[in-house]
Amino acid sequence: MKIRLGGLSHGQVVRGAACAVLLGLLACVGGTTNAGIFTMPWEQSRGPNPAFARQVVAYPTHERRGTIIVDPGSHFLYFIHDAGQAIRYGVGVGAEGFVWSGRATVHSKQEWPNWYPPAEMLVRKPELRQHMVQLQSGLGMKGGPENPLGARAMYLWSGNKDTLYRIHGTNEPWTIGTNVSSGCIRLTNEDIVDLYNRTPVGAKVIVFGTGNGVLPRRLGLGSAPLLD
Repeated sequence: MKIRLGGLSHGQVVRGAACAVLLGLLACVGGTTNAGIFTMPWEQSRGPNPAFARQVVAYPTHERRGTIIVDPGSHFLYFIHDAGQAIRYGVGVGAEGFVWSGRATVHSKQEWPNWYPPAEMLVRKPELRQHMVQLQSGLGMKGGPENPLGARAMYLWSGNKDTLYRIHGTNEPWTIGTNVSSGCIRLTNEDIVDLYNRTPVGAKVIVFGTGNGVLPRRLGLGSAPLLD
């Protein structure tokens, strides 16, 4: 004889209970990042190298507070926070042939930005076309967790011209500390949200050439509240 509970068979109840247990386990072992992104254990295991964790460092410079300085050679970005101090973030930078240096300004900012790869990238990587759809500004990928630009993007201009370079997040945090991009500066989604919230439109951005960087010393943990 089959047992039925509230119109459900014994088998349906068992399957439903099993699903509930599984979802409960996933909720326990998964996690939500500071950027509001739920990650599963196998994604967490591919996190960024801890050597590139955000921290406050001593950084002597004449640049004003709020300036962003990128040192591609050491894979670090510095946000000038106070006299002699900076918040240091690990970054992924341009692969060989895509490295650039110079000065720019943050022209605009976008949360969960759409991605519009330039035509030459689509020629170089035709497999990207299968992920593209027609958006308001052309062929691209809608913003979201699967988008290569990650949770935030800041668009860099030089004078009145778009450099086509961005400082943005990534859905591949394990690439931080490597030369992997097509010239853009990538941070973890958690770090780009932090930097995005600190950086106003109009902020100066300086990108060093390889070998021009400064090696700052690390400050004590007493400066940790700056990272909230």
